[in-house]
Amino acid sequence: MSSNPEQADLIVDMMLNNDAFSRWLGIKVVDILPGFCQLQMLVTEDMCNGFSIAHGGIAFSLADSCCSFAVNAHGRKAVSVETSVNQFKALQPGDSITCTCKEESLGKKLGVYTAEIINQDAVRIALFKGTYYRSEKRWIEPDNNQESA
Repeated sequence: MSSNPEQADLIVDMMLNNDAFSRWLGIKVVDILPGFCQLQMLVTEDMCNGFSIAHGGIAFSLADSCCSFAVNAHGRKAVSVETSVNQFKALQPGDSITCTCKEESLGKKLGVYTAEIINQDAVRIALFKGTYYRSEKRWIEPDNNQESA
């Protein structure tokens, strides 16, 4: 397994290149390390529901992407198997939101991550928890001339 911080940026770039939904959200990567990620995005009117507030799936999706980037940054391909979110405040068009994810547990097959979303006024919007299955498939194959961690 590789937990190479330099590869984390490359892995997230590879993920975003194949992730039309995260690109549609306008996600910007602020920081990425194996087991840690921070993302930002702007809530737009086309993300709103019939109540003229952001659809709950917007905050959920930002947090899921944030945690997914953090776990995949370790080098192995991983997908969510269980997720939950508690939403405390509604998001409005024009809100700039930041999601910060941290690793709670990393095992051979599973990783557990929590993420907090705040708005531009540092008001807590949501808390997210995700469990991710870590496959044996690697984002970047190790160089056969070097030892693999």
